[in-house]
Amino acid sequence: MLYRSLLRPILFRLPPETAHELALHSLALAPNLTKRFLASRVKPGAFGELQRFGLKFSNPVGLAAGFDKDGIALEGLAALGFGFIEAGTVTFQPQPGNERPRLFRLPEDKALINRAGFNNKGAAAFAQRVGQSSTRRDYVLGVSIGKSKSVPLEQAIDDYTRSFEVVYPVADYVAVNVSSPNTPGLRDLQHAEHLKTLLQTLQQRNLYLSKVAARTGPLPLLVKLSPDLNQEELEQIVDVAQRTEIAGIIATNTTISREGLRTSANQVEAFGAGGLSGQPLRACSDRMIAQLHQLSSGKIPLIGVGGIFNAEDAWQSICSGASLIQLYTGFIYQGPGIAGEINAGLVEIMRREGLRSLDDAVGCRAKEFAAK
Repeated sequence: MLYRSLLRPILFRLPPETAHELALHSLALAPNLTKRFLASRVKPGAFGELQRFGLKFSNPVGLAAGFDKDGIALEGLAALGFGFIEAGTVTFQPQPGNERPRLFRLPEDKALINRAGFNNKGAAAFAQRVGQSSTRRDYVLGVSIGKSKSVPLEQAIDDYTRSFEVVYPVADYVAVNVSSPNTPGLRDLQHAEHLKTLLQTLQQRNLYLSKVAARTGPLPLLVKLSPDLNQEELEQIVDVAQRTEIAGIIATNTTISREGLRTSANQVEAFGAGGLSGQPLRACSDRMIAQLHQLSSGKIPLIGVGGIFNAEDAWQSICSGASLIQLYTGFIYQGPGIAGEINAGLVEIMRREGLRSLDDAVGCRAKEFAAK
């Protein structure tokens, strides 16, 4: 493909964040042109009826949070063939994030390390930008919300609630990010008692806002988890998710682990702290998805993310228990055609397996992957 042979080598000569910003602003300029050249090769209904937490998806491949934090290129990204876009992570307070450089490539591992620190213009600016769009969306829009860095942990619930209220009118679902390793103390919110209080508060506000807006039900609320949790922690989180009637779980965020990398240890150490994403996360992500699928008896929809680069990777995540999948690092390395390629590949795999609906594959190998 042109991207991998020509454009990627050029972009990879630029600092990672500079290349990211260039790509993002380019996609924002010409969404219709993008759609013309990268039209979907997958017929509508090819995956069966994809109903997830009350929403209808045209295909199961989404873009993970972190690529378009401020919602400036949503139409252009959707034109690439993604069935859903998760924007953000946004925080209630605008913040610059951590000092640059804060994004690093590990080409030998097909991986990234980032410590961006939720750099964004704030939830209000995001909601205003998205709300002003006159374009009718033909994709599902998720919005990831996180804690403002300057807010103490004991005030996190109020901070998340404010962000939730602001993005509520423009989101199809909201993802609660409590798992980024780049905001000090944030991962403590994954502890069962903290998480229970946070999600209960958000759900109470969710129910109130849905009544005011005369919605048929509350906005789907999901939670995004770290891959560094152990089995006991997962058991507790599933219990909390069920008690608070969370719509779904996103597994997984980036990892702080550096095990098994091909990139030299000296270079990795020089990059410093941050979350690792990409192919090294593949097996860990599938195992955690499978564990969550089994712990919830398949009753909690899961979005699988972590090291997905092609249709076989996506299929493996689905067989582990994912109802939908998301990309980030694979998008950086494989290029703008990746969503279309994965969707077309998944259709071929379904045909090979004699399946008419993607639902028939979800969790079919969960027991196997959970044991790995």
